[in-house]
Amino acid sequence: MIDEEPVDRRAPRINPLLAGAIVFVCSAAVLMLEILAGRILAPYVGISLETYTSIIGTVLAGIAMGAWGGGKLADRIDPHRLIGPVIAVGGVLAFFTVPIIRFLGDSSGGGGGAAVTLAFCAFFLPAVVLSAVTPMMVKLELHDLDNTGGIVGRLSGISTAGALVGTFVTGFVLVATTPTRTIINVIGVVLVVLGIALTLWLSKRDVGVTAVVALAAVGAFTLGAVSTEPCQVESAYYCMRVDHDAFRSTGRILWLDDLRHSYVDLADPTLLEFDYTRSLSDAVDASFQDGEALDALHVGGGGFTFPRYLAATRPGTQSTVLEIDPAVRDLARDELGLRTSPALQVRVGDARLGIRHEPDSSRDVIVGDAFGSLSVPWHLTTREFVEEIDRVLRPDGIYVQNAIDYPSFRFVKAQLATLQERFEHVAAIAHAPFDEPEAGGNVVLVASHRPIDRSLLKQRVAAHGDVLLDGAALGPFVGSAPVITDDFAPVDQWLREDSIS
Repeated sequence: MIDEEPVDRRAPRINPLLAGAIVFVCSAAVLMLEILAGRILAPYVGISLETYTSIIGTVLAGIAMGAWGGGKLADRIDPHRLIGPVIAVGGVLAFFTVPIIRFLGDSSGGGGGAAVTLAFCAFFLPAVVLSAVTPMMVKLELHDLDNTGGIVGRLSGISTAGALVGTFVTGFVLVATTPTRTIINVIGVVLVVLGIALTLWLSKRDVGVTAVVALAAVGAFTLGAVSTEPCQVESAYYCMRVDHDAFRSTGRILWLDDLRHSYVDLADPTLLEFDYTRSLSDAVDASFQDGEALDALHVGGGGFTFPRYLAATRPGTQSTVLEIDPAVRDLARDELGLRTSPALQVRVGDARLGIRHEPDSSRDVIVGDAFGSLSVPWHLTTREFVEEIDRVLRPDGIYVQNAIDYPSFRFVKAQLATLQERFEHVAAIAHAPFDEPEAGGNVVLVASHRPIDRSLLKQRVAAHGDVLLDGAALGPFVGSAPVITDDFAPVDQWLREDSIS
């Protein structure tokens, strides 16, 4: 039989309002850390369904373990002695989340396994410790069996309410206005101060524990403060930075999370450094006369390289860019030389919603270049979105889409099948034949109702060392790949399976 320490009835009694407030704060902190985990992990593993699955699974496991373990511990040790130190330790662990990710992130290697590992190392223990508070408080509040249901139900409800408030406030307000590290530091400070105060009030014999926790909190806070910050700008969507090209003084490289997204030459907008941008230009230049002004719509802004290329090479071109993140636009203005004008407009918002406001048959070219980590956002790949693309394109217009995939190219095949359902002429441009070992990476897809000038496009593509897949060869490559729909779009999973195969 396990010896149990009786509840000290002489200790100060926590009134129900204070008990509810403590449970509310601890549960809110758990879900706030869960939301912030995505921002901390993004520079190392990107933002994808697998990243969020790893975080949610880790935190749920921590909540379950904490509820179970906290209840068992409260049956053995007087909760008066437990609650304060446990909350303070939860604050210390919150401080540690940032330095843990910064230390392990660069060597994680990316991928779903890395996301699970990073999420577990940084966020499992805080979730366990803070989730143990509710059953401890239930134990402390139980004075007779007649009120068991009411006490358990009330504290459980308050715990859930705290989780909801923490989720909404963090997701809708804090992430968009306050740096992640600052939010985590505030969470840690609140928990440590609350825990120390409760320890001194409820169990004065544990002053030594309080001192140890306070020292640990100072150490963890300091470690987080000196850890390297990978973000130059942190927005609600991305961790962003601009690097200078060591080999070209006017060259700038834009990073979004873990992806080297765009290259801009401040002195020469016609310079296309990245292979995929040259493939985009090959498709456009093979479809329209040299220098012909175009009406272009760009899905995704990034470094705004291609809209400026069209403006420089095709004077009179009118470009509208649909960019979800205003911070991307602002960083491009500050660091990448972007100058908006009536000829180059940026509309902030989700492209799936923004394209609905485009008139029918109003664009010669639509360029798809939106990414969340390595994946095209799934809702910009589906049959329903392609129908919107077709509606906005003129009859002789073209759609060019940048994608990333690896053998066996499950996503690219499905995207081609989706385009073929709507357009009579579809092609793919890659840096190597799809059946060769070095295949994989960026693939530019081209779709139109009018015939593609195959010989001209193949000539332009070959000049850059790339290959063209179209016509009769496209059918065997696509095979029985499914059409992507709003109801079925496992884009992240296809890409991840291919990238690790």
